[in-house]
Amino acid sequence: QINFVACQLFALLAAFWFRIYLSPSHASSAVRHAFATVFGIYFAVFCFGWYSIHLFVLVMMNYGIMNMASIPNIHRYSFVVAMGYLTLCHISRIYIFHYGILTTDFSGPLMIITQKITTLACQLHDGIGRQAEELTAEQNRLAVKSRPSLLEYLSYLLNFMSIIAGPCSNYKDYIAFIEGRHVHMKLLEVNWKQKGYDRLPDPSPTGAVMYKLCITLVSLILFLTLTKNFPMAYIIDNEFLDKTPFFSRLGYLYVVTQAAKPKYYFAWTLADAVNNAAGYGFSGVDERGTFRWDLLSNLNIWNIETATSFKMYIENWNIQTAAWLKRVCYDRAPWYPTALTFILSALWHGIYPGYYFTFLTGILITLAARAIRNNCRHYFLSSVPLKIAYDVVTWAVTQLAVCYTVAPFVMLAVEPTIKFYKSVYFHMHILSILVLLLLPTRPQTHSVRRAQNQAMLNSIKSK
Repeated sequence: QINFVACQLFALLAAFWFRIYLSPSHASSAVRHAFATVFGIYFAVFCFGWYSIHLFVLVMMNYGIMNMASIPNIHRYSFVVAMGYLTLCHISRIYIFHYGILTTDFSGPLMIITQKITTLACQLHDGIGRQAEELTAEQNRLAVKSRPSLLEYLSYLLNFMSIIAGPCSNYKDYIAFIEGRHVHMKLLEVNWKQKGYDRLPDPSPTGAVMYKLCITLVSLILFLTLTKNFPMAYIIDNEFLDKTPFFSRLGYLYVVTQAAKPKYYFAWTLADAVNNAAGYGFSGVDERGTFRWDLLSNLNIWNIETATSFKMYIENWNIQTAAWLKRVCYDRAPWYPTALTFILSALWHGIYPGYYFTFLTGILITLAARAIRNNCRHYFLSSVPLKIAYDVVTWAVTQLAVCYTVAPFVMLAVEPTIKFYKSVYFHMHILSILVLLLLPTRPQTHSVRRAQNQAMLNSIKSK
């Protein structure tokens, strides 16, 4: 963990230097690719020692697949090999070598690289192996039209800005950043003459980086003061269960879940700041004319803490992983996309039983929440007081549902998970099943979603 923090802080300094002294106006794309790759490899070796060889083995295996596999199958082969290798590493590090429990190890970077490999493979398949009319608007925008060179491939997967903690980004966005087109492309989406500018502005990421570093510092302080004082294990302590009423236990569950969040806020926000410091992550201009640097952001803390639906919470937590799951699974699944996406998420996270309890429970609660929203929400939109009451109730239910769902993710093992769910009477499982029985919903088929996507694409083309 010390190596992890040291690498990220050093990466932050290297990112500032990279943006100033190796900017596209001072260095060629090849030099920028080479620097990002060499430093990324160094960070991996420094942080994980000989275990980092797993990263390089997976990268080179999939480079071979990318160049030798047929385009119609390239995404399938890459997915199977990358996810298979990741799963084998998860199994070996826990059940064979008996380490990795609640530690920072090479599996984290391997998970990010797996995301990038499968993302690139799918986007390459879209760009070369499919017709434009078969793709959604987003798939058309991100489609890769030619196989990358070895240097481009290594830079995308192993660059120092994301190798330690991510996030996963799209290949075309990364190449545009290296070649110096990243910010310019986003600025061209705005009519600057209308806003009184004679030429394109030059947005600086410094303010965004400083803001994110402040969040990182606060998150670190909260982690050091709260997380260890409110352990998740206490919610299944026998004395606690015997003496604490049911609703008080739910309240404490909310507290310990909140206490578990700062470490994620710290790691993801720091990773975002590193990318921004290098000049990567510009997402455009908002309606107020403010420059936004959230293209690679992995969370929206305000939306997480104020979420009034399970869907809203998920969409703002680990955003880039959610985007990856959508692009490689949800948008491509012929049937039951929600269930398959949750199962893939569990498999990607690892092989601890707690992960599967969490994501299988998540399927149930997501479907139930969707049914309630689709059948009931419109009744509460007729007046402001009703809408406020609806938002308050759904906020409380959402926060408790998330706490109920993620508790096994933190506890990991089967025994404490079952003990926890028994202590709260499996109430969310039972309520979700009842909702689905009373308010059944029809799963959206692949053909329906494709028709919707095609309609969206046609609308965009007509504009």
